[in-house]
Amino acid sequence: MMNKIAPPPHCSFEPDDWLRLAGYWYPVARACDVGNAPQKATLLDEQLVIYRLKGQIVVARDVCPHRGVPLTLGFQEEEGIVCPYHGLRFGENGRCNRIPSSPGQTIPAKLNLTTFPARERYGLIWTCLAPAQDTDAPLPSMPHWDDAGFQQITCPPFDVAGFAGRQVEGFLDVAHFAWIHTATFADPDNQEVPDYSPAETPYGFSVDYWSTVGNYPASAEHRGPGGFKWLRRFDMYLPFTATLTIHFPGESRLVIMNAASPVSARKTRMFAPIARNFDLHVPVEDVHAFNHKVFEEDRLMVETQRPERLPLDLALEAHIPADRSSIAYRRGLKKLGFGEFFLV
Repeated sequence: MMNKIAPPPHCSFEPDDWLRLAGYWYPVARACDVGNAPQKATLLDEQLVIYRLKGQIVVARDVCPHRGVPLTLGFQEEEGIVCPYHGLRFGENGRCNRIPSSPGQTIPAKLNLTTFPARERYGLIWTCLAPAQDTDAPLPSMPHWDDAGFQQITCPPFDVAGFAGRQVEGFLDVAHFAWIHTATFADPDNQEVPDYSPAETPYGFSVDYWSTVGNYPASAEHRGPGGFKWLRRFDMYLPFTATLTIHFPGESRLVIMNAASPVSARKTRMFAPIARNFDLHVPVEDVHAFNHKVFEEDRLMVETQRPERLPLDLALEAHIPADRSSIAYRRGLKKLGFGEFFLV
């Protein structure tokens, strides 16, 4: 049952910003982690329960409409999820189909879960708290995910004690490679950022960034050919999802999706699907570990930035030429109507 949506109690966002954010799709779990048992997630301060029922993904508000007990404390039977307090059971479309204490009575119409649309894509479960009635916001797109010869890897989620906007801005930032990521792939002696120009798109903006900064792991024996120019293609899907396509030598490609799911204004759960067409013999656990290490290198910067919130008024922070993507990001958010500081 789709009800009129409103910011939850104790919401950490400004109400207008929350309502705008609620119109977009965000990942809330890895598909491989969701089974029949109810699983907890939080999106935009809204507590959610996620589970599969007869093969279908269900995302609902984590509260029993009878007496408000979290359904994540309950369990599932063949015909639905069961509240642990009075045994009320909710089946397809979140409709109550059993009241153990009154088995012969008509079930009240109000006994419905508040459910949200759910989609399974890129190894993730996505939901939208307030889909538009006329034009449904599309899911972000990920290059090469469905292409022949590409391996699909969905990394475990990564929690950050910071705002999703700050985390995404860091993903777009090419000037910090030589300072933060030298233990993984970057060169501390290659600090200069060549010119680049973001181009506006219907979903946000894209950037083709050419440089001599390689992307092989620092521990790897092989490197790119001398003088090789690496192309990094960023696609920013406002407000919080970006993809990075890295053109390795030859036809080798690596695509990383940075999907920052806003748990609250100060907490983010990162999801990172990866597609690649080389090193297919490398165990996925090694890919998970390398990806985790790269994001871990960013953690201290994202979690200690002040202000925690992302200023959309460009006059409130100083900027350098390498910041063209972060400036485009802030302008894009402002164009969508988000508040000057984006959050409370």
